[in-house]
Amino acid sequence: MPKAHREDVTTGMEHTRRRRASMREVAQLAGVAMSSVSRVLSGHPDVSAVMQARVQAAVAELGYQPDLLAQSLRRQETTTIGFAVGDISNPLFAQIVAAAETRLRGAGYSMLLTNSEGSPALDAAHILLLAQRRVDGIILSVSDEHDRPTLEAVARLDVPVVVLDRNVDVGNAVHVYTDHRHGMQQAVAHLLDLGHRDIAMINGQLMRPVEERQAALEACYEERGLPSTYRILHGTFSVDYGARAAEELLSDETPPTAIIAGGNQLMLGALHVLHSRGLRLGRDVSFVGCDDIPISELYDPPVAVVRRDTAAIGRSAAELMLARLRGADDVQDVTLPTEFIARPSCGPVPPARGR
Repeated sequence: MPKAHREDVTTGMEHTRRRRASMREVAQLAGVAMSSVSRVLSGHPDVSAVMQARVQAAVAELGYQPDLLAQSLRRQETTTIGFAVGDISNPLFAQIVAAAETRLRGAGYSMLLTNSEGSPALDAAHILLLAQRRVDGIILSVSDEHDRPTLEAVARLDVPVVVLDRNVDVGNAVHVYTDHRHGMQQAVAHLLDLGHRDIAMINGQLMRPVEERQAALEACYEERGLPSTYRILHGTFSVDYGARAAEELLSDETPPTAIIAGGNQLMLGALHVLHSRGLRLGRDVSFVGCDDIPISELYDPPVAVVRRDTAAIGRSAAELMLARLRGADDVQDVTLPTEFIARPSCGPVPPARGR
């Protein structure tokens, strides 16, 4: 080919890329019908390997990008799932979101993520925003399961909804629950076996996980016929509250011999206070956290925790969503287990406090 002609062709191809190639041009370059291009790009199973290779080569050559907005208008769907998270800075939620996004992406869906920073008002606003964006479904982890505007926003949704570990039984919702009670009962039983009777639990605001953990603590004392010598504190699921609650407990005239932090952010705050006071875990005070975040094993000594599989929570949420989008009419709530992991942060009651 003469040099001048090659330059003309190259210039024409660059111009096509700049102005965004059309599906018709992909079909012409590949030498196939536009319907064949559509089948290849939509992942239709009835496409030969040869045709798929030709179309994909043309797509790469032209830099073709499908018009997703036009496709969504034709199909009346956006292939987008909304995920409203209460606090994405929490490692737990980051892991859940990552697992859900991986499963949804594998099924051809993208994710639109919002973060309410623990604000119920933002939860309600984000639910409305996701609905306005015409997402095909919404996964929710709301900050307050009792907040009326949030519940009203969920009830108005006309797309599939998957709720994570909250008692939100309105609208078009199915749930992924966590069995907090089982793992916490194991943890409390372990502390009672070590001789502890003055156990304090630091909790966030009242909602399902908190109620389940608290019920487990109370049940363990009741089952053994022990007096209710435990303490339960309620605040917010934050590092700051975990620290303030630990300070309050340790400043008491008779501080507890064991502390349970009912959440990983609460655990971080409490551990900071314990460290600043020079208290040795498992010797001066026993300690149990919730959620097996990296610091649990790296702390000296390693921290006993009630563990849940965060990746399984995200995958389960995605699977329930995909089942609903496929029109399945037998989609059921899922409950995932917890387990207690004993570590050296738990030890016998200090001799001076023994009973």
